[in-house]
Amino acid sequence: MSGLRRCGRERTHDTCPVVRRAPRLLTDHMSELPLVRALRVPVTDTFHGVDVTEDYRWLEDASSEETIAWTKAQQHRSRIYFGGIAWRDALRARVEQLLKSEMTTYKRLLSGGSTFFALKVQTPRQRPFLVALTGLDDPAAERVVVDPDVIDPSGETSIDFFVPSPDGKQVAVSLSEHGTEDGSLHVYDVESGKAVGEPIPHVNLMGGSVAWRLDGSGFWYTRCADIAGFRQQVWFRELGDTPDRVDLAGPFADERIAENYLSASPDGRWVMDRVQKGDGGEWQVFLRSQGAGGSWWQVAGIPDKCVHAGFGTDALYLLSLRDAPHGKVLRLLLTSGTTVASADEIVPAGDTVIEDLAVTRDTVWVVDMDGGPQQVRAFDTTGGPLPLVEIPPMSSVSSYFARLSTLGQDRVAWSCESFTEPAAWWVAGHGEAPRPTELRTTTPVDLSGYEVTREFATSKDGTRIPLNVIAAPGTPRDGTAPALLTAYGGYSISLVPRFDPGMLLWLEQGGVYAVANIRGGGEFGEEWHHAGRLATKQNCFDDFIACADHLHTSGITSRERLAIMGGSNGGLLMGAVLTQRPDIARAVVAAVPVMDSLRAETTTNGRFNTPEYGTVEDPELFTVLLAYSPYHNVVDGTAYPAVLLTAGQNDTRVDAWHAKKMTARLQEATSSDRPVLLRLESTGHLAGSLNQAIDETTDWHAFLFDQLGLGYRPSAPA
Repeated sequence: MSGLRRCGRERTHDTCPVVRRAPRLLTDHMSELPLVRALRVPVTDTFHGVDVTEDYRWLEDASSEETIAWTKAQQHRSRIYFGGIAWRDALRARVEQLLKSEMTTYKRLLSGGSTFFALKVQTPRQRPFLVALTGLDDPAAERVVVDPDVIDPSGETSIDFFVPSPDGKQVAVSLSEHGTEDGSLHVYDVESGKAVGEPIPHVNLMGGSVAWRLDGSGFWYTRCADIAGFRQQVWFRELGDTPDRVDLAGPFADERIAENYLSASPDGRWVMDRVQKGDGGEWQVFLRSQGAGGSWWQVAGIPDKCVHAGFGTDALYLLSLRDAPHGKVLRLLLTSGTTVASADEIVPAGDTVIEDLAVTRDTVWVVDMDGGPQQVRAFDTTGGPLPLVEIPPMSSVSSYFARLSTLGQDRVAWSCESFTEPAAWWVAGHGEAPRPTELRTTTPVDLSGYEVTREFATSKDGTRIPLNVIAAPGTPRDGTAPALLTAYGGYSISLVPRFDPGMLLWLEQGGVYAVANIRGGGEFGEEWHHAGRLATKQNCFDDFIACADHLHTSGITSRERLAIMGGSNGGLLMGAVLTQRPDIARAVVAAVPVMDSLRAETTTNGRFNTPEYGTVEDPELFTVLLAYSPYHNVVDGTAYPAVLLTAGQNDTRVDAWHAKKMTARLQEATSSDRPVLLRLESTGHLAGSLNQAIDETTDWHAFLFDQLGLGYRPSAPA
């Protein structure tokens, strides 16, 4: 990488980890907890004339004997810690009771012909599986089409995504193993459930997509030309013996970090490729006819800021942020070569943020965001408003990868849930008022007795930050209640209301669960996102600190009763906050975190994140990254809180070495007697099997309950 030069490196011959007993103890079960010290092997890099030295670069080599020995010692240490918690087995039994209770939910809903397809989760089964349904109000009549647990009884295979053919007779399914998200695309005959033809490798989840021909004779699909996960390209497969061929939408769609999102028009005339330059980056939109002689042309470029698009019967509808940070809807009549310059604005920007759109035969549906909660609005195809769509208050709307899902040309569907009410699929369309269907989450977990209040914290620059607080009625505000605060703050991803059975573990112990809508997310649109990315990333950390301070000053909890938790970009948030304000909380869980912001882009997926974080190749952004990079801002002799770092050894989004290096650095630096633990799983970035989720959830909560001095009180069954 340009701008990064290795100036020197020193390495001792003896790099095995040093293991000794911890000199200070918190609780009796920690009396035998070994302390694992990693030897310091200085490595210096120079960025734009600035020397930066670190000591644990060697932990990036997962295959070295030294790293393997150190990692095994850390895992042994963590097992001793968790094994010494007397009530962990009782807690695990409760976690298993909640997560393995007979719950059914549907994560995605699509249609082909008269058949509906859904990704179904049904505990205690290990993985979601694909089902076909004849209707939305008779789930008992479903047929299983693809079941990963049957394909792989070990539970290590997952469905990443699926797309049925227009007639519903075939379905393309991406399957990946061990959490890698490096999928292989399979075509299944829906009637028999048997695979058709050879699978297609390297169809990665991020950007992975399929667009079928109307007659089902072939499909466009995405796959990575580089097995490392770069240069995702568009290809076409003709079912039969014809070789696959590349069908790129243009140079932009072949860039190293491009991600392609394909879809086909319902009339079978057009194929669309929405191309994003890296995670959180700019968009372009391309179209081509489905005919053999068709070629791609650019409909919208980067300046047009068209972040979503959907086909109607005779037009393309685009969600544009150009001169409209809250979003506006454009209508473009479809003829070959037409561009967004010819589009008409039909839904102007308003006070709320338009997040997504979908089009049925005579209706344009949009999802609005208002700081977290969402709503659905409907318009005719010229932009005339239709009657208000009534959904429960303080709810969210989703459809797995998008907010809305079209079911043929006449219907649209969305899943609606809240913090206290489980999800149900709603359907609406021509002549049919919006209504909930029988495709709903069934669970014995009841959160309806808890209250949700929406409060606001004031950040360092005066910005008001929404804070959702969930607790039992009458929970005292005298600082005695334990509280768990979480946030994300990146990539324009909004933390919307979600029904989470695991939240009950915290609430039934008298705890408060808080979700902060900090900048960097999309809760208030493009401006909110841009105020927490690149050079303004520090706002995310300031916002979170303000929310933690609010929980303390308002009496909801106290510093010693506060735990904070975040994952992925939220794990970066945890690292930055604990290094900038070590007194912020008593305990921290940082899951699959980004911790070394200077080295992150040297990894495969790290390069995809440069549109959000920036690059060390830019002198100004290097200064920003260095200022908050958690790993580089750990200070020797500081009393850090208790920290649990988790990582997936097959994680292709955030390499496990981030957590390893931060663990080594914190263990060396902290002056407190609070533990710094590393927990590794043989999973990827996302959740593994159900059993792995149970173990992970147990350890998260055991760590937090233990460090906050709560212990665990068994509760009545949910």
